[in-house]
Amino acid sequence: MLSEEMSDIAEENLQAHLEIVQEDEEIKSLIKPLHIWITSASAPICYHLIPLLANGEVFGITTEISIHLLDTDQFKQILRGIVMEAEDMAFPLLRSISEHTEIDQAFIEADIIIVLDDVLLNLEVQPLENYIREVNEICQVYAPLIEKNAKSDVKVITSGKTFANLKAIMIRTYGPSIRPENIIAIATSWESTAKAMLARKLNENIADVIVWGNITGSNYIDLSHAKLYGYDCAIWGPPTYPRSLLNMIHDSEWIHSEILSAQSTLSSQVSHCAGMLPAHAVATVLQYWYHDSPSDEIISVGILSEGQFCIPEEIIFSMPVRFLNGNWEVITELEINETTQKVLERLSHELVQVRISCVSCVPILPPMDLFSTLFSLSLPSISFQYFYISPFCTMSCFSPLRAG
Repeated sequence: MLSEEMSDIAEENLQAHLEIVQEDEEIKSLIKPLHIWITSASAPICYHLIPLLANGEVFGITTEISIHLLDTDQFKQILRGIVMEAEDMAFPLLRSISEHTEIDQAFIEADIIIVLDDVLLNLEVQPLENYIREVNEICQVYAPLIEKNAKSDVKVITSGKTFANLKAIMIRTYGPSIRPENIIAIATSWESTAKAMLARKLNENIADVIVWGNITGSNYIDLSHAKLYGYDCAIWGPPTYPRSLLNMIHDSEWIHSEILSAQSTLSSQVSHCAGMLPAHAVATVLQYWYHDSPSDEIISVGILSEGQFCIPEEIIFSMPVRFLNGNWEVITELEINETTQKVLERLSHELVQVRISCVSCVPILPPMDLFSTLFSLSLPSISFQYFYISPFCTMSCFSPLRAG
């Protein structure tokens, strides 16, 4: 074959290859990825969360995602390291991952926003009101940007180690156009920790443990609806046959001494975790949100109350829900005993007082001051001292303000 003829064939092959590449790019451009924004992305939870979001189990094996990591400029090198490592893992469904430090460009085209911001909580240094003010100022920055830049049906999830409920209600307060049903706080870490403690006692998996109230503050772990399956006892049933947890634990003293009074222990475990537990909690809730939760399973989520279970309206309160068809619904058919109802009243009062204090003590900042305020805050705080009072101690110990 003559060299000239070979050149013509090579040119033709190159042109055919370019046309195929262009066609593939056009097809790829028609597939719109989910845009996921993560705030305070230098926190350890983000490091564990990215593989869970990108492996296809959360959103499905056909859904591509783009992850946007947001943090202040001082954590830029950490964000770059996370981006490089995620790119090297070559997740097929991860369309792109990028770092962002320009706050005015935050949440552009966001489908999902995961708010991880924590504050350094040390009540020996300054009063709780100061920390509440700091959280409020952060939310004053985020909420208008979410309204301006994110998609109209954006889902906002608040997590982290401090003020999960408060962050959710403040974003709702300062972002009134954000759909209230799309703002939730994650309580699944508490569920998992409580279930693990019970499983170690019974050597069986536990279901339907409910977390009521203030997720990262005073809450109530309700075992009255908890179930276990396949328990080795006198009466057996099929694998789907549930047994009441409280009926299977005959040592009632253990229940009260080890579980109900172990709230502070659980709090310490959740607040000092390295990031795997809350990352798994966020991924699990997102998976249920997009693909439904098991029909017989109860999930605890902090949501905007509409008066269910006599809980006051317009506060974020953790309560039992199920996810179905891309939405959630409160499981209002659950029977609540008198003891639980009294505890819910106490927890509701506390959250109402925190919200009133938060709104009344912090002035609304002008737009230009909002951006400068955010960068003056130490947003991602990894370690802190956590002060917790169990709802099972004397009721007079409840103060009007406590970590949200």
